[in-house]
Amino acid sequence: MAITASIGDFLKREGIPYRTIAHPVAYTAQEEAAIAHVPGRRWAKTVVCLADDQPVQVVVPADLIVDLERLRELAGARVVRLGTEDEIAALYPECERGAMPPFGPLYGQRVYVDTTLVDEPEIVFNAGTHTDAIRMDYRDFAGIVNPVVGALARQLPR
Repeated sequence: MAITASIGDFLKREGIPYRTIAHPVAYTAQEEAAIAHVPGRRWAKTVVCLADDQPVQVVVPADLIVDLERLRELAGARVVRLGTEDEIAALYPECERGAMPPFGPLYGQRVYVDTTLVDEPEIVFNAGTHTDAIRMDYRDFAGIVNPVVGALARQLPR
């Protein structure tokens, strides 16, 4: 499988250079990063949250998790929660479950990015499937999604 038509059309319309990476099937961001030979700090994991019932995308490195309280503060929301699998599937019908790219504008959603990704020269993320990824310069990514940047990630509890 390749990137979805809507993702390809979005990137073509924006005129952004990118490369695709095909890899064996993997379902978690850390597995995908490892199997694609990408450092976890450069694999941009897209987490869908609802901020006051509005879907937003939060992008953090594969080896970190979203700090919902920090997101709530940055978004100026009263309530923030993770989206359910069914909610996420409805928002990204052309994508495999859990494989949506961090292209919020394509879906009418705001994008929040953790500060740790801003310093990376390039990032890699799902391309709508669990076997395809997109690699692009962080600056190009930021130019098309205009993310809100903040300290939104934290380490997994041990």
